[in-house]
Amino acid sequence: MFQYAQSVVHALSSMDGTEADVIVAYGDEAWRPQFEANGLKAVPLRHWKRGELLAKIFMVLPGSVARALAGWLNPLVRELSSLQCDLWIFPAQDALTWQINEPSVATIHDLMHRYERGFPEAGSWLRFQLRESRFRNLANKSAAVLVDSEMGRRHVVESYGTREDHIHPLPYVAPSYLTGSVETADFAERYRLPKKFYFYPAQFWPHKNHARLIRALASARTIHPDMELVLAGSTTRQYDTVKTMVGELGLSQAIHFVGYVPDSDLAGFYHRARGLVMPTFFGPTNIPPLEAMACGCPVLISDKYGMREQCGDAALYFAPQSIEAIQGAMNRLWEDEDLHCSLIKKGLERASLWKQEDFDRRLKVILERVLTVM
Repeated sequence: MFQYAQSVVHALSSMDGTEADVIVAYGDEAWRPQFEANGLKAVPLRHWKRGELLAKIFMVLPGSVARALAGWLNPLVRELSSLQCDLWIFPAQDALTWQINEPSVATIHDLMHRYERGFPEAGSWLRFQLRESRFRNLANKSAAVLVDSEMGRRHVVESYGTREDHIHPLPYVAPSYLTGSVETADFAERYRLPKKFYFYPAQFWPHKNHARLIRALASARTIHPDMELVLAGSTTRQYDTVKTMVGELGLSQAIHFVGYVPDSDLAGFYHRARGLVMPTFFGPTNIPPLEAMACGCPVLISDKYGMREQCGDAALYFAPQSIEAIQGAMNRLWEDEDLHCSLIKKGLERASLWKQEDFDRRLKVILERVLTVM
């Protein structure tokens, strides 16, 4: 969601001052340098912490009740109203989106709490109820809804009966830090990466499917004993469980845990990797495939939801529930140089079809349509 917000900020900064007077309201001071770099008028919100907390509390109420209470009790709603804007854009699924007095453009990044309820992080009873309240209101009480893909639009229509023309696909774009960062001189020394490896940057949530990936690697190494895997992600959630499994399968020398990787270092991993392998169960689409394609790194990815819409013929697809299917894709790319070169070429071509400037133009068109019918 952070990368998506960055893309929205860039798109707003590209608008001519004669087209719209853009104001960015923010709470987190970490955003200020980006607003200044993009030449945007930015207004710090004094009540954002209390206001966000109240918005989350009111989220459990019916939408009309929540909006009425927010207008009366939430100082952040009044603070936003004082800026006298015609339309607000919320790029991060905020509960505040439908509780303010002014028209708003909502964002729904995924509805996996509905489509992958078997995972506790998505479908526990309480989480499901809270997400349902949030997303039903986002879908039906906003002036428009942004989604990541046509599949994302289909999910919203199926789930909440929202009009199709109310929902606007605005896909993720490869983050600018991939091309804007310079590799530090000590990169190789800090990470000590193997000569040839697969790369998977993901937090250790169950839906990220590390367990099947590790078992697939164990099987693949009976054919390719030199196959190795690099896992990036903070040491939280199921990290200890995954690391224990690696030890039990005798893979401690083949699987490398590098912890959290800052954005400025990610390109170095993609440039060195044999391929990105991403067996996630969640979608509709994801950021890492875009990063990989933009860096000339082949993509192996789950055949789920909007992945084919995102990657087209620039990826190898597999069923994420099948260890054998994951292993088969890994074996194939590991040994086939022609395939490796082909996926690099197709990935770079695919990445060139949707860039930040395309995102900027699409958002401008969407906003023009929304403002026309308001």
